[in-house]
Amino acid sequence: FYSSWSEMGCAHIPQPQCCFPPELRRRRRWTIELRVRAELGALASAWVHSPPFVAEANTTLGPPRVNSVSASPDSLIISVSPPFPPEPGDILQYLVSYWENTTSPTEKKLSESNTLFQIGNLKESTLYCFSIQVQLKIYSDHLLEGQQSAPECHRTALS
Repeated sequence: FYSSWSEMGCAHIPQPQCCFPPELRRRRRWTIELRVRAELGALASAWVHSPPFVAEANTTLGPPRVNSVSASPDSLIISVSPPFPPEPGDILQYLVSYWENTTSPTEKKLSESNTLFQIGNLKESTLYCFSIQVQLKIYSDHLLEGQQSAPECHRTALS
């Protein structure tokens, strides 16, 4: 994007790692290409360029956090938090996979855009399991998919 290189405060350092500047860590929409070389006294290797890292496309999103689960006789009400602080304008979807915990579970899917949602039409006093994945819409119809949460199991209430 820029025609000049910035040292990022990482020139002439002995360790093979460097922290990104704070202004990059606060935003998600950036691309970085690294230029690296080794130096020993007056000797220096040729510059080597990394492939571009596009934060919004190359980042792996963690799983959402399940805050609470409330059971009724025919539903589970689930409260979740995204794995990162959303920025204004972010469009998040939660893909919920759930199944009755039987010997041959049949998985069903539900897509929600709220952080509080209900899995309904369940059998009473039955153990159901679920796993949730966040999806971030980054441009047009492209979705950046997060990791699945660990499965959780809860029993619906007895009426």
